[in-house]
Amino acid sequence: MSLLQPLASGTEGPAALRPLLATVLDSLHDGAVLRGGPLPAGGPEAVAARVRQTVGAVLPERGDGAEAALRQLVAVLAEGSADPADPLCAAHLHCPPLAVAAAADLAASVLNPSMDSWDQAPAASALEALLTRALAAEVYARPDGTRRSPDALVTTGGTEANQLALLLARERYGGTVQLVCGANAHHSLPRAAWLLGLPAPVTVPAPTGVVDPLALADALRARAPDTPVLVAATAGTTDAGLIDPLPGIADVCGAAGARLHVDAAYGGPLLFSEKLKPLLAGLDRADTVTLDLHKLGWQPVAAGLLAVADPRDADTLGHSADYLNAADDTEAGLPDLLGRSLRTTRRPDILKIAVTVRALGRSGLGALADAVCAHARELAALIAEHPGFELYGTPTISTVLFRPSGADDTHVAHIRRRLLTEGRAVIGRAHLAGRLWLKATLLNPHTRTSDLAALLKLVEGHAPR
Repeated sequence: MSLLQPLASGTEGPAALRPLLATVLDSLHDGAVLRGGPLPAGGPEAVAARVRQTVGAVLPERGDGAEAALRQLVAVLAEGSADPADPLCAAHLHCPPLAVAAAADLAASVLNPSMDSWDQAPAASALEALLTRALAAEVYARPDGTRRSPDALVTTGGTEANQLALLLARERYGGTVQLVCGANAHHSLPRAAWLLGLPAPVTVPAPTGVVDPLALADALRARAPDTPVLVAATAGTTDAGLIDPLPGIADVCGAAGARLHVDAAYGGPLLFSEKLKPLLAGLDRADTVTLDLHKLGWQPVAAGLLAVADPRDADTLGHSADYLNAADDTEAGLPDLLGRSLRTTRRPDILKIAVTVRALGRSGLGALADAVCAHARELAALIAEHPGFELYGTPTISTVLFRPSGADDTHVAHIRRRLLTEGRAVIGRAHLAGRLWLKATLLNPHTRTSDLAALLKLVEGHAPR
């Protein structure tokens, strides 16, 4: 085998890629056909056995060549994947990516800019600066049409964005901050407090699934005097897609002098929908906001952001490395990218987002959000009308919780695992109101009424008689 293997970039890259892309696309199709459903059948061991059989020698002495390697491994990956584009794959905030976004991601991989110095990513850094400010302006738009001058940092998702929010708060307050969050908060928030060496978080009960501003006010009054506080609210809980009462929480934070962070990893893209945007009233009053466009933004992983109302808060990330942002280079006008992230090498994830926004516009993204939320309401109506099911409540975004009538928690868990093992449906689970619920998170805008009915039929087939 020649040592001079073709490269993806450069003027000869497209010619080298074109036949390989055909192999990849054919193998994706073949693997999906072999899978035959939303998930591979047989459970973990069966999938692992098929992968072992295909891979054979993991580090062979001699390679099989690009075409054979792609054909075999892409096909086995596709056969053994959960397919988020299948309407019966509805467990997690795991979206089917838009074709235009995936195509843009290929360009990012080919060009391979590294977003840690301008000379590695000239156009990508300019594009990131434009789009992060535009997206932050969407978060912080005022009802009267005025805007602040906010910014946003690109992250790998909600977990990194939440961690950054705590870090910026800690540094703003001079080295420590007390996290106060609801029992409904994402697990990454208390984990970030632990990672950053902060005091143990204060957890506000959320028995209805959202934080009560009065309970939050009580918690803030009970804190140690002179302790700086970061309150974290949620706009789109992972378990039920609920949105905390943001205006009331912002009022409480204002009265107590507390900083406010909103984890809107799930619900943030509702901003693009004129119909659904009112659900996020009060979001613009937060100091920092987590967004995650590989959920309701239909982007390939990863596509996260942390919007910052005051861009000076992000100055704490400033860092010097002479080979990346030498002072004289910066003074000469080369942009300093090192303070835009805690990471050094990072992909130009902004490209796929920019292409998607350019292709669909705000209204196109809003229409997709409207569609999946309408599907959730439709599924909830089917459940409410079915005598064999119990509905948790009217969906706020695109998550629906339900359970078979008369089933105990053990049986509910069994139904979910049985459908997973059979490869027939991917449904999530959530504990709320002291019980275990099946969770359908609808992120496929192409879902049909017949798909929703089929999902319920599968669950009904395993319900207690």
